[in-house]
Amino acid sequence: MSGLDPADWSALRALGHRMLDDTIDRLASLGGGTDRPVWRPMQPADREALREPLPRLAADPEALYRRYLEQVVPFALGNTHPRFMGWVHGGGTGIGVLAEMLAAGLNANLGGRDHAPIELERTVIRWAAEMVGMPSDSSGLLVTGSSMANMIAVLCARTAAAGPAARSGGVGGRGLVGYAGASAHGCLPRAFDMAGFGTDALRIVPVDRAHRMDVAALAAAVRRDREAGLSPFMVAATAGAVDTGAIDDLDAVAAFCAAEHLWFHVDGAFGALAALSPRFATQLRGIGRADSLAFDFHKWAQVPYDAGCVLVRDPALQASSFAQTLAYLSREDRGAAGNAPWPCDLGPDLSRGFRALKVWMTFGTYGAERMGEMVEACCDVAAHLARRVEQEKALELLAPVTLNVVCFRVSEAGAPGADLDWLNGELVKDLHESGIAVPSTTTIDGKRAIRAAIVNHRTVREDADIMIEGLLMLLRRRLQAGETAR
Repeated sequence: MSGLDPADWSALRALGHRMLDDTIDRLASLGGGTDRPVWRPMQPADREALREPLPRLAADPEALYRRYLEQVVPFALGNTHPRFMGWVHGGGTGIGVLAEMLAAGLNANLGGRDHAPIELERTVIRWAAEMVGMPSDSSGLLVTGSSMANMIAVLCARTAAAGPAARSGGVGGRGLVGYAGASAHGCLPRAFDMAGFGTDALRIVPVDRAHRMDVAALAAAVRRDREAGLSPFMVAATAGAVDTGAIDDLDAVAAFCAAEHLWFHVDGAFGALAALSPRFATQLRGIGRADSLAFDFHKWAQVPYDAGCVLVRDPALQASSFAQTLAYLSREDRGAAGNAPWPCDLGPDLSRGFRALKVWMTFGTYGAERMGEMVEACCDVAAHLARRVEQEKALELLAPVTLNVVCFRVSEAGAPGADLDWLNGELVKDLHESGIAVPSTTTIDGKRAIRAAIVNHRTVREDADIMIEGLLMLLRRRLQAGETAR
C-alpha cells in the first residue's frame, strides 16, 4: 500500500460530516445567557490521559475523535463562550470553521509562487488598509498575531532609520531608540529584544489619567535622547491598550512623528477594528497616518485563530527589510514561479498557511457594516457592565471605559479590612473554577483589578449580569468563611 489516502473514502466522509455536525451543534448551544460552564479545570488524571508515547501503529480515526470529544473539548479554554471575558480572545464563527476546513483541503503554501490564494491575501490586505484609511497600495501580510506584526513593523522601522545594510551589519553602536506608552503591550519590548536593539532601547513614556501616552512627556524624552547623542527612530502608539482599552491621541502622535522625522507605528491589536464603527471610529483619528500598523483579525473580527495582520505604508521599504535572492527561490516571468514579489519577501516566513480565506469569507459573509455593529454591541455590553459595577456598593471602577474593556474590583466597602489585591485575585480564580465566567486580572494604578474584555460577539448584557451576580455570591461565601486575606 502506498500513499496515505484511504482505499474507500466513505468512512472518512461519514466521520467528517459527524465532526462538522458536532462542531456546529456546539457553537449553536452558546447563545448569550447559556448555563454551560465556561471553563473546567483539568485534573491530574485528565492530563495524564494525554501524555502518551509516539504512536507506532495505525489507529481508528473514529476512536481518536472520541478521545478528542472526551479529553480535549471539555477542557478547552472556553473563548467561544459568551462569558469568556479574559484577556482579548475572539469568539469565532461558523463560517470561520468552514473556511478553515476549505483551507486545509486546499493545503496551500502562501510563501510564494503564482496562485490564487496569494491574490486573495493581497485583497484582504487592501481591505485592511481601506478599513483604517491607509493608502490602498500599502503592503502587508497576514501573520500569527500582533506579536509578529509588531516585530515586522519594528524591523521595517529599523530599515527606514539605518538602511538595508542593518540586515547584514546589525545595529550595534548606532544608538537607535524608540518610544511607547506605559500601557503598551509586552510584545513591543520583546520585538526590540529580538531585533537586536535590546529592551532598554524602548523608552517607556508615562501615560495620563486616561491611560493615554503623554505626548509632552514623549517630546521631552526624544529631546533628552538627542541631547545625549542617541538616535530616536520610531514611536509605537497604542489603539486599544491591553489593560484598559485606552487609545492614544493618534493624531497628536502622528503630527509629532512627522515633525521629528520618526517612524509612526500603531499597535491596534484589537482597537483598530473600532474603525468599522461610525460611533467609535473618531477615537482612532490619525490611525491612517501610520507608517505601520499591527492588529488581529482573530480578536474583534471573530476570525478563527490565528489571523494577525501588519500593514506598511511603503511597500518598497517592507520588501527591502526582508527580501532575499536565493537560487532555489528564483522568480520567473511566467509559470508557477512568477507573481513576484512573494509574501516571503515581506516577512520572515517562507511556509505560510492560507489565513486569508477565513478573513475573506468572514467579511464577505457579514460585511463591514454588520461587523461595525457587532463592535458597537460589545461596547454597549461593556458600558452596561460598568454601570452595574457603579451600582454595586461592594465594587468600584478602576479606569475609564473607552471601548470594550472594564477594569474594576471588590472595594474596601465590599470587604472591610481585606487584603484587596489578594482577594480580588482569588475571586477571579473562584469565578474560573465555578464555570460561571472567565475574566482576567491586571494592575491599574498599583491596584489588582478584575478585567473584563467584551470581545465575543455572543456576549449580551445578561452575561455581564451573570458574571457580577456570580462574583458577589463568591464574595459572600468568602466573607462568611472569613477568607479575605492570605
